[in-house]
Amino acid sequence: MYLRLLAASAVLVFTHATAFAAPLVVKYSHVVADSTPKGQAALKFKELAEKMLPGKVEVQVFPNSQLFGDGKEMEALLLGDVQIIAPSLAKFAKYTPKLQVFDLPFLFDNIQTVDRFQDGAVGQDLLNSMTKKGIKGLGYLHNGMKQLSANKPLRTPDDAKGLKFRIQSSDVLETQFKAVGANPQKLAFAEVYQALQTGVVDGTENPWSNTYTKKFHEVQKYIMESDHGVLDYMVITNAGWWAALPADIRDGLNKAMVESIKYGNKVAFDEAATFRQKVIDDKKAAVLPMTKAEIALWRAAMKPVWKKFEGEIGKDVIDAAVKSNAP
Repeated sequence: MYLRLLAASAVLVFTHATAFAAPLVVKYSHVVADSTPKGQAALKFKELAEKMLPGKVEVQVFPNSQLFGDGKEMEALLLGDVQIIAPSLAKFAKYTPKLQVFDLPFLFDNIQTVDRFQDGAVGQDLLNSMTKKGIKGLGYLHNGMKQLSANKPLRTPDDAKGLKFRIQSSDVLETQFKAVGANPQKLAFAEVYQALQTGVVDGTENPWSNTYTKKFHEVQKYIMESDHGVLDYMVITNAGWWAALPADIRDGLNKAMVESIKYGNKVAFDEAATFRQKVIDDKKAAVLPMTKAEIALWRAAMKPVWKKFEGEIGKDVIDAAVKSNAP
């Protein structure tokens, strides 16, 4: 009788504790401001997750490297000190070379093509390409398509020959400019304006938001509407933590993430159009559309770059990206 009472009281204690259990805390850390597309997506995720799972989860968003900086956030995720981060795709090379597909130049026609690839079977498989290393991809967030700029029009690949272009640290981007006889120069982002102003480099590649907010259009005469590469993020979580979540919590967080990414990508698309127009309105640099024939010349010049990295990325991944150009 005593044992039965003990067991019954244990059940009551457990039930009481479960009923009043504290919500699961989900820390979402990123390195940019709340006002950016990534920042807006993170805040939307908090709103949706807490609405879909009332009392069950509490999402804490830490922008501007408040919790962890660019160099420490991946380690923090793997240690379980933070649950969600959104690094740029260029940060994953040491975890899987497959994601270098997004660095390949003139591979995607436009941001709609990127969407088709990311939403397709191969793009979705890439989200799970790092699970053995403890990283689970939850989705892709846009930052914008890159545009080429220089102090002369870059109509054909020959126009880039001999010019010095600033690049971020990337084997693919280094090969990209060498393929057209240009000289890639690795420089910190903070140094780009002065380098362009003083002629240390002749040109660069950036999305419209970077070009306008960092005033690169003031020290470049021409900006080509090349849309030749994509700067995106992958929203990731700790694979073990994600797998161990109760099914209802995991399902709710996943739904909130899908919706928040759609929201963030719409913000990014609208922002790119706004900053493009601001560059045009400033009339300090000429914005030059590229014809299909000109883009075809550049794409032909860049196919050897695709071939060089085919072994690391996978021919199937590159072929799927190419096919996504067809609507």
